[in-house]
Amino acid sequence: MLKRSAVVGIMLLSLLRMVRAADGKQSQDPDERSKAKVFAAVPQPDAVLVGAGDIASCDDLAGAEATAKLIEKIPGTVFAAGDLAYPDGSEEQFAKCYDPTWGRFKDRTRPSPGNHEYHVGGASAYSRYFGAAAGDSKKGYYSYELGAWHIVVLNSECKEVGGCDAASPEGQWLKQDLAEHSAECTLAYWHKPLFSSGEKHGNDLEMKPFWQTLYAANADLVINGHDHDYERFAPQDPDAKADSARGIREFVVGSGGKNSHRTFGPSKPNSESRNADTFGVLKLTLHPQGYDWEFVPQAGKTFTDSGSGVCH
Repeated sequence: MLKRSAVVGIMLLSLLRMVRAADGKQSQDPDERSKAKVFAAVPQPDAVLVGAGDIASCDDLAGAEATAKLIEKIPGTVFAAGDLAYPDGSEEQFAKCYDPTWGRFKDRTRPSPGNHEYHVGGASAYSRYFGAAAGDSKKGYYSYELGAWHIVVLNSECKEVGGCDAASPEGQWLKQDLAEHSAECTLAYWHKPLFSSGEKHGNDLEMKPFWQTLYAANADLVINGHDHDYERFAPQDPDAKADSARGIREFVVGSGGKNSHRTFGPSKPNSESRNADTFGVLKLTLHPQGYDWEFVPQAGKTFTDSGSGVCH
């Protein structure tokens, strides 16, 4: 039987070990927290966003098939910037024209609606075809994250969604969404461009409130379609003034396959590259603090356009 002094000694030794163990654990906590911070700060990997607008024309699918063959070879998220199934965006036209071509990438496509989607049934066929990937069917605008980038998808059919001005539901949503997602890099896409040298449509000033809100939030890129051509603009502000520090670079990529290439009118300010006779897609490689762009032409064509930029 142990003496009382021995028992007390054992108890004190056990207590001392517990204190040392606790001290050791506490001394490791800052390191663990530091490791957690380092892990959280690891940069996001590059992401790829590729696509175009103005795609499947039911009277001639050659263009849509040509651009679909390009996307087959490019992994990443696909943007479809409106006017996806001509002429009316009906259930039948989505099933027979879009689905056999770009529908092959439906599981990785994030679309935006164009004016032709609203020709029949208020874009209901478009909403049913894409489901949740197209956002709320009553709105047609939404956002998502892609790598380190925040991506905003807007609906340029303003009268269908209560307007596009700053006080409209979409305008208020856009401002709130940008405030809640203060990413290093931001990109937005929708169908109708604010700036375009296309002779058929050209500039659409109804889109200026979108630009004003995006510019105020230091957004970096805007992608549109509508004019059936490709055009790249230098960074500029909503009033078309060149702005290398905070300006937004716009791409018009209405080259997805619609079988009616159109001519350009006089070049708008800050237009840097244009082509109106080549189907093709825009490939964007999105880095954590910048981007590379490349226009990839259909087989047999030689026009291309490429470069790099940094986020604000």
